[in-house]
Amino acid sequence: MAGFVGFCVHANGIVFPWAITGGPLAESSTMFSDISAAGGPCDQWDAVPSAGKLQILLTIALLEVVGETASPHYTKGGKPGFYPSLKEYPSIPHPIPFDLVDPFGLANFDGMDEATKAKKRQIEINNGRLAMIGIFGLISASKGLIVPGLDSLGLPQYDGEVMAYFSSSDAGLPFVADMLAGYTLF
Repeated sequence: MAGFVGFCVHANGIVFPWAITGGPLAESSTMFSDISAAGGPCDQWDAVPSAGKLQILLTIALLEVVGETASPHYTKGGKPGFYPSLKEYPSIPHPIPFDLVDPFGLANFDGMDEATKAKKRQIEINNGRLAMIGIFGLISASKGLIVPGLDSLGLPQYDGEVMAYFSSSDAGLPFVADMLAGYTLF
């Protein structure tokens, strides 16, 4: 769901007004607007520095590990749509001050009965599925494919490979140059 919103925000050129890299002691810095100037959202991903991409991908991997190691797993009798508390998870290497599901504690989950919680989890699953359909529709339209309803949006076209995390700008990372050399589009 965040990916869909992020695509919409970045396709419209909305950026934070500060630097993404650098600092008071750095010789140079990269502004969010520098990345936005690369073009559409897919071009912007290619423009993100390799260290930033690695941070994003490792954070996603950590969240996936936490969600998939929840006990009991939803395929073994656990609750579909349940995500464990990050504050109480034992394997996270440093303390996290908030939860992913309700970061600011605004929802009153304690006052809900189990049927209501199950219904809300199902709503969240369905919203996530719809967001996945939406993001892939936007990505497909940005690749020039015919997507009814999205063709008229005027999305910036992308000529790279949308399913590759890394591009030629990341060739300094281990194995990326070999991956790009062996890649052919059929």
